[in-house]
Amino acid sequence: DLPLHNMNGTGHTSIVAMRGQVVLLDVWASWCEPCKVELPMLDDIAHRMVGRNVVVAAVSIDQDAENMRQFVATRKKWALKFFHDPAGAVADRLAPPKMPTSYVIDQQGTVRLVNTGFVRADAKRIERRLAELAG
Repeated sequence: DLPLHNMNGTGHTSIVAMRGQVVLLDVWASWCEPCKVELPMLDDIAHRMVGRNVVVAAVSIDQDAENMRQFVATRKKWALKFFHDPAGAVADRLAPPKMPTSYVIDQQGTVRLVNTGFVRADAKRIERRLAELAG
């Protein structure tokens, strides 16, 4: 199981707690330029997936939470859920080969797609996979 700490530092959830839903788990950082392009596109996907039993979770590995908060403040409202992993537990466990890396996880907790790095064309492929798994 992977613990996911709320962005504000209070409370947490985990991947196991999300079982039964399709999850897009994105590992990102504020210093990652492709991440800054990717996250608004993932948020658009999250908006389109409302009501389809899909969770889009973005886990920041920034050590300084303020850097993460500054990026999050660039958009008034997000449909995706932000989490913070300053200790690097998620990154240590998943060992993303590039930043960002996204993991599409089915309702049973099995990783069905790993998307390393990000180019704009990836968003359609990720969304298509989420929709297929959501049914």
